[in-house]
Amino acid sequence: MSDLVVRRAGASDRLPLERLWLMFRHDLSEFQGQLPRPDGSYRSEWLESVLTGDPDWAGYLFHTGENPVGFAFVRALTQPVRVLNSFFLVRPVRRHGLGLRAVQEVVGQHPGRWEVAFQENNAAAVRFWRRVATSVSGDAWSEEKRPIPGDPDATPDVWISF
Repeated sequence: MSDLVVRRAGASDRLPLERLWLMFRHDLSEFQGQLPRPDGSYRSEWLESVLTGDPDWAGYLFHTGENPVGFAFVRALTQPVRVLNSFFLVRPVRRHGLGLRAVQEVVGQHPGRWEVAFQENNAAAVRFWRRVATSVSGDAWSEEKRPIPGDPDATPDVWISF
């Protein structure tokens, strides 16, 4: 599984991104407790920001061969600190080093400071994002819990800055 290709996504990638998005939101529902909408979809405003060309957003699609295997969405491109807003790999390619490679390629496209949020109850994400931060910036990274805007009763997200 060493043939990972990371490329900027565009409007022509709508169909694979929409399908991967559903898998991503389904995976997160285990940790966030969100149910699908009556039509089977999940909220998708971040996906729409990427697909409609919002200048503050960028999407990246990951492939191995002809198969789409994941994506990353970056926001705050016009800000001093970029946010890796959404990151997903399909299960068969996880734990092979592709996620770390994908993040390194995406981060390399937008030099500067970065932040990423994840849920503390997602043990795999906790391990992954700490490993990413260390690989990208050595020990020059920090971690903090932040409340979720507009949802004061929700468990705070963990944010890593590097």
